[in-house]
Parts: sequence; structure tokens; C-alpha cells
Amino acid sequence: MTQQPPSRGEHLRTALTLAASGLPVLPLRAGKVPFGNCRRCADNACGGRPNMKSPGPCTCPGPCHAWAAATIDPNVITSGPWRRTWLLASAVAYHPGGAGLTVVDLDNADAITWARQHLPATQTVATTRGEHWLYRGAMTSANGVRPGIDIKSTMAYARWLGPGTGTMTALPDAVRTLTASKRTPNGPTAPAVTPPAPAGGGQCRHRTPAFLERGVAMAEQRITAVTSGVHNAVYRTFLAVLSTHGRCGCLTEDHITRLFTAAQTKGESARHCTEAWTNARTTLGL
Repeated sequence: MTQQPPSRGEHLRTALTLAASGLPVLPLRAGKVPFGNCRRCADNACGGRPNMKSPGPCTCPGPCHAWAAATIDPNVITSGPWRRTWLLASAVAYHPGGAGLTVVDLDNADAITWARQHLPATQTVATTRGEHWLYRGAMTSANGVRPGIDIKSTMAYARWLGPGTGTMTALPDAVRTLTASKRTPNGPTAPAVTPPAPAGGGQCRHRTPAFLERGVAMAEQRITAVTSGVHNAVYRTFLAVLSTHGRCGCLTEDHITRLFTAAQTKGESARHCTEAWTNARTTLGL
């Protein structure tokens, strides 16, 4: 007997169940591609990558697309625009890094054989062509770390294919080291992006140093506490800090590094941090 595909409402129910367990979820359309969840981002208008797998520099009022849209908030999932999207979805995806997880995506039998020989056993989920091995712990995502093997964790998403079998174990160094020699298509390793140098570095002319320290600490906490819409939350936090301290020259490189570090802990790349910081400065005319 032919197995019937899940109903549209079933995807929504699955999303709510996973979100309640702490797994940030997002809907996928046909082809395992995220939706552009607002008109501003339809047809890649916001500048995201053509397949919508990475968020563009949009300033949408709510979660938009790709891994940055993943959320555990049931109010967001069941809100008007998102609820309609879930009812049109062809699959459920989740942001592993947002839940502190890493997925080793094994795309064929050879990759599975290699994993069984070199990686510790953990929770395993069958896929169309191979297996997902799930570990506790987040890391940088990378594709093609070995033939048929991708790493999906921060700034990436994976399809939900069920709970799988086995007991999930801690992320081993053997997985972390798979990305150590990952190269860009042109050969050399991509350089790290450092925070832009502050314009001043002097004292706040209108507030005390304690006010600055408290403001930066609160900004770090705001980024760390966000559970959905990370890309947008980082931009708005940077905007708030710069609107208060951007003109008096009191922000130092250490302050900016702290903000960038908090954002990268939530899955933002150094490049995205720099873009968000630059966009915030441009918005404020700094």
C-alpha cells in the first residue's frame, strides 16, 4: 500500500511539538528550500542567496527566511503569515546550532561506512539516501568536509525526519576536526573578519563609564537570550548601541568584539556581524 504524504496541518503540529521541546523550526517548500516569509523578501528582493538558504540584509519586522527564521515561539509559528506558510509547507526543518546540536549528514553508503569506522555511535536518523548522525554540541557548519559528508549546525538547517534511533552523545573532536582543513572553492581558507575599528575610543561626553558598560552588557544579554530571528535581532541590537554611543566615540574595539562574539555564539558569521554593524552605522548616518 502506498504511504500517503503528511497533511499540511500535520507539518504545523510537528513544528509546534518540536518547538516545545526546544528545537527551533522553519518550514520548507518543494525542493527542501525555505520560504521567503514576507513580501520584502519574495524573489530574493532582500539580497539573500538565490536559493534562500541564507538570510539577506533585510530589516523585516519579524522572522524572515532560512536558518535565521527558525523559532521555538509558538506565537510566531501560529501567527497569521507563518501559519499560512506552514499550511503550504512540504517539509519541516530545524536549526541544529540553535538547539546546541550538530548533524553529520552522510549522503551515501560509503560515507556511512566511513562514519562507523571513525566516529562514535550516536542518535541516527535515516534519510532518503543515507543517514543523519546527531551529536550534542554546536559547531561551525561546512559542506563537503569529506566525500558525501556535510556538517550542519550553526547557520544551517536540516530536515526533520523523525527522532531516529540510538542515544545522542557529545560532539566528539573527530567531528570538529573535519572542518579544520575545509577550503573555499578557490583554494585558500577564507580569512576571518574582524570588527571594524571604532571611530573614537574616548569617554562618553553625556554619560558615565558605568552607563556604557551597563549598555554593552545588556546588549550582549539581549543577543544571547534571543530564540528566533537572530539575524534581525543582532542588527537591531547593534543599531540601539550605536544610536546611544556611536557619535561620542566611547566604543572601543573590545566593546565591539564582545558584541560580535555574542552574535557569533548564536550562529551569526563574522561577515554577517560586520554587515549588520555597517548597515546600522549607515542607517544612523555615522
